[in-house]
Amino acid sequence: MDARESVWDSLDELEDFSDSGSDYETTIKTTKRRKLAVPGPQPPKRPRRKPALRVTSSPHNSPLPAPVDPSLQQQQKSHGSSRQVSPRRAIVVNERIPGISAEDIYDAVCSGKSAMVTVVDEWLDSYKRSREVGLLVLINFIVRSCGCKGVVSREMLDSMQNAEIISSLTKEFNEDSVNYPLCTPGPQLKRFKAGLCEFVRVLVRSCRNSLIYDEYLFPSLLALLTGLSDSQVRAFRHTSTLLAMKLMTGLVEVAVIVSVQLQTTQRQHNMENSKSQDNRASDRLEELEATLSELQEKREELSSMMNATFRGVFVHRYRDRLTDIRVLCIEDLGMWLKIDPEDFLNDGCLKYLGWTLHDKQSPVRLQCVRALQGLYQEEEFIGRLELFTSRFKERILSMALDKDSDVAVDVVNLLLLIHQRTEEGLREEECGHIYPLVYASHRGLASAAGAFLYNKLKGLISSDNQEKERSDKAAFLQILISFYTQSEFHEHGAYLVDSLWAVAGSELRDWESMTTFLLKEAGLTDKEEGALIELMICAVRQAAQSTSPVGRAQGKKHPNMKDKKIQEQDRRRITTHFIPLLPQLLTKFSADAGKVSRLLKAPLYFKLEMYNSAQWLETHLDLLLSQVCGIVTKHTDATVLEACTYLACALCSDTYTFSSRAHLAFSQLMDHLTECFNMYLGDLLQGSADDDDLYSAATALKRIAALCGAKDPTGWKLFDPCVELLKSRLESGELDKELMVSALKCAAFHLMWAKVNAVNSKPAESELTRLRREVRSFCKVCQTCLSVNQAEVREQAFELLCDLLMLYSKSSVRSEPTLQSLVHLPSDLLRSEMAAFLLDYIFTDSEDYELNVEGEEERKIALLQRKRNQLGGYCKLVIYGVLDLSAATDVFKHYSKYFKDFGDIIKETMSRSKLINPVLSALTVCLSLQQLFSEMLTEEHSRRDLNEIRDLGKRLAMSFGIDLQRVRKPLVALHMDGIRFAFRDPQEGEEPLRNVAFLEILSEFSFKLLQKDRAQMAASLKAECPSAAISWPPVRMYQQSLETRFTSRPRKQQEEGGGVSSHETPVAKRKKTTAQGSVSSDTRGSWLESSSLHSSLPTPALTSTVQRQPPKPLASRKPTAAESDISSGLNELDSEDEFSSGPAMRKVKPSKRRPLHSTMTSLYQQDLTSNLTLLSLIEDVEDEEPEEEEDEIEDYDSDLETGYTLPSSRHTPASLIDELFD
Repeated sequence: MDARESVWDSLDELEDFSDSGSDYETTIKTTKRRKLAVPGPQPPKRPRRKPALRVTSSPHNSPLPAPVDPSLQQQQKSHGSSRQVSPRRAIVVNERIPGISAEDIYDAVCSGKSAMVTVVDEWLDSYKRSREVGLLVLINFIVRSCGCKGVVSREMLDSMQNAEIISSLTKEFNEDSVNYPLCTPGPQLKRFKAGLCEFVRVLVRSCRNSLIYDEYLFPSLLALLTGLSDSQVRAFRHTSTLLAMKLMTGLVEVAVIVSVQLQTTQRQHNMENSKSQDNRASDRLEELEATLSELQEKREELSSMMNATFRGVFVHRYRDRLTDIRVLCIEDLGMWLKIDPEDFLNDGCLKYLGWTLHDKQSPVRLQCVRALQGLYQEEEFIGRLELFTSRFKERILSMALDKDSDVAVDVVNLLLLIHQRTEEGLREEECGHIYPLVYASHRGLASAAGAFLYNKLKGLISSDNQEKERSDKAAFLQILISFYTQSEFHEHGAYLVDSLWAVAGSELRDWESMTTFLLKEAGLTDKEEGALIELMICAVRQAAQSTSPVGRAQGKKHPNMKDKKIQEQDRRRITTHFIPLLPQLLTKFSADAGKVSRLLKAPLYFKLEMYNSAQWLETHLDLLLSQVCGIVTKHTDATVLEACTYLACALCSDTYTFSSRAHLAFSQLMDHLTECFNMYLGDLLQGSADDDDLYSAATALKRIAALCGAKDPTGWKLFDPCVELLKSRLESGELDKELMVSALKCAAFHLMWAKVNAVNSKPAESELTRLRREVRSFCKVCQTCLSVNQAEVREQAFELLCDLLMLYSKSSVRSEPTLQSLVHLPSDLLRSEMAAFLLDYIFTDSEDYELNVEGEEERKIALLQRKRNQLGGYCKLVIYGVLDLSAATDVFKHYSKYFKDFGDIIKETMSRSKLINPVLSALTVCLSLQQLFSEMLTEEHSRRDLNEIRDLGKRLAMSFGIDLQRVRKPLVALHMDGIRFAFRDPQEGEEPLRNVAFLEILSEFSFKLLQKDRAQMAASLKAECPSAAISWPPVRMYQQSLETRFTSRPRKQQEEGGGVSSHETPVAKRKKTTAQGSVSSDTRGSWLESSSLHSSLPTPALTSTVQRQPPKPLASRKPTAAESDISSGLNELDSEDEFSSGPAMRKVKPSKRRPLHSTMTSLYQQDLTSNLTLLSLIEDVEDEEPEEEEDEIEDYDSDLETGYTLPSSRHTPASLIDELFD
């Protein structure tokens, strides 16, 4: 164990090899490796064979015990030029021998030809006729697969080393395209890669008994691939690494077969040799010895080639810059570890998996985790993985919060394997990292965490309970309830049920055990009963509807016939079981508002038509109706009344034959409640009611308002009493919240049901006149309520106004000409009152301080949700023409400031308005900016205020999209209106040309103009602008914005100098020098500093494949403990050192606030200078075009940068925008 731990502690100093440098250098760097002393005596050289290839290196980098030839150590070369062919006589071969060509093999691989055996057999026939010609065909096929148009000739093969051949091919590489076969987009990539891997697999399998040991084909082929894998041309490096890894996999498979044969022959030889001299067969013994010797030589030859490939290709390319190369290296390493554990499953190979767990790119981490899954699935491997588990378990646990969802899912599955297979498993505090993930918004991650939790909870069930399945399920439910109540991760059980549904479906469908627990008099505590009811109703919903909770996407999976059949069977079982038991449950928990509100949701998932299937079921329907009516008369809690309303609406549906019974029951309930309300109405109107009368009337009206959502209240004539009550309370100033909100709801529901009845029937003209008069009177009452000090009354009035104005708008009666008289348009006073409500109560932070003091986060979220609903209702009025489009200015002007809370609603409103009238929408945007600018002039203002309006202008300009031809007319109208506003005649008492500064805001829209429209705007500016103001800074800035031709390249690409594509063929570029202290260096340093590449954790070794040459020697720093554990032989820069060396940004010294007319010139001059500097900087960067470097492997801190959040506790619709606007 000491030897193994020393491997992990020192990590065996790696060779001082040079990785591929820049992809944009076309010359090959030939470097010599540092020769390390080989401890111990060297095995003798085998006298029989002279291998054509020996790529040697330090033996500790190889997992295989291979003999090293001392004579070959004197000939060590860089693996880029290591093709050493044994001395042979030049043979003149007729190259016109008929056979398969390199182009034929390439076409077969590209087409995904299934009969790859035939292709390989044809090539083998050609190779057997002439191995030089056959090898040349195979080499040219490899070159062609790299996308290179060059061809290796026979003379090049005979007279040139591999490095010279590769250098010649590099110069002839095709530079017309940035793609090569392995990175070609589309299905062709998948087909070509699969064909290439199949070709290599069939080739090794066909040669495993003969040609693999001829000391020419495979050594020469591996030498070329080793050299290509060190090329700085990405196509060469990628393709050759893939081929080398697949060849290595084939060699490992052959080596395992040879090892098995060797063990079998050795066992037979020992048995034969153990016999007595008389019984021993000498011929048999000699034959076994010869076979044993031959198998040992084969095994040594295979070990030599595998060592050469591992040290010459894998050790260098597993940390290549290109993510795909790193992925395929780790993928094949996982296969080697599983196929040949005797040679590879050791700490010397496992360390590469541990290191790549820190890779910055998620595909590499994903492949590493999947490789580990394959190892932990094998029981016999667990003992060899103990040290790896202890060393990297902490890192694996942290990856459960990986920002890539696929990685996190596989990590949780890996942790489950570690917990199940290893003796120690995971401690409880380590499992605590995974439990909260059952509430994650990502469905796959939540399901994986649910499987982990299920396995953990099942392990807690005692052995006695496992004897019976029924008791096993009951015990699981008890443990699950304890977990749900004690964890306190989340308050909604729907997410927990959804996470466990795939693995614990049978336990969660155990309705019998659940109801038995609930109906017991003693057994569960009050908190546990509430948790069980929550989980039971969520499980009923999941079984009946198979829908995911809010915020957890299910994808586009459509249920098949089997799923629909299972769902239908579950609904029948639920209905049959709960119909007789639900009245009992409601009776027991009728006093608990939280429990009864959940139980009332159960019938919504029944097959309600089953109530008519038997006489005894109809009796239970009467019991249910009686229970619901009793609950309404007992409770005033909003959630309970809402649940009763939903259930009443379902039971009163005309699709069921028993709906008449439900109508009768709820009509009797409405009669009782109306009688109770009318009893106290007279005293309320006269002002003589006491507190008890007020409470009784308010509760009765609240219950009536709740039932109005399911029952038509027009027959009870409640509108006039409610309106009279509202008027009297407003006049007296006695604003009782419960009473007035309920009265508003009852009156509004009356008008809504009246409109529905008018559409479904043909009312008389007198009824329409009365209804129109009622609508007007109610709108006046709501308008008055908008200015009261009671927040609940004010908000309820605003919401009802938005709904009624939509319901009685022109668009609502467009298809009903007879109802045109019902159209009600808001008055100017009402429009102004609603706009004032937006500014005073929606776009304000005045109420937040109270919430922060109290710490009521849930209340704060609920308040924001209500504001969003109110803003959505107002925006609907604008979109559907109830309010003029100019009313949207009160919304658009807050787009930037309140983007976090309302940005999606405002953006959708702008999009819809552009569809209605693009020009008018653009003018509305301009009007919003003009209003803000005018407000800025009337108040004490500063440069900061103007910059905020400019920022808003930038956001609004981006909303016009990229199709400049389509938005041409709206933008021209916007600019014309802005120019006229800037130079409009001053009113009495105003300074002349006080709006000229608006041109600076208008310049933010100039980049969207076409070139011909820019000339038109310049002419309009010249015509409108007085000659005295033509040289003013705002005018000059606007003129410059019209004259500048902005490129269509993204800003990031302009800043980086427009580097070539990541797959582009390398082309050397001259790097432009920048003066010391220039603005360019400042800018570049600032955006590098602002990048999210810093990490608070120590950077593990092997997290950067680029060995940069620093401009000056850096002070030596002492490596951290983590670094010394990972790599003691590498000196690489931390990511923080590499990316934080840029100079700091220039800071602007704040100036004192002065009036705008006196400071305008200096401020504009500064801003104009900064803009000119920015433009010149962009030009410098475009001319410079520095070398673009690929993504490196850097330290990835998945703990700090997780992409997973728990769903919000508040109930939000699946698509709020659709709900607001549809």
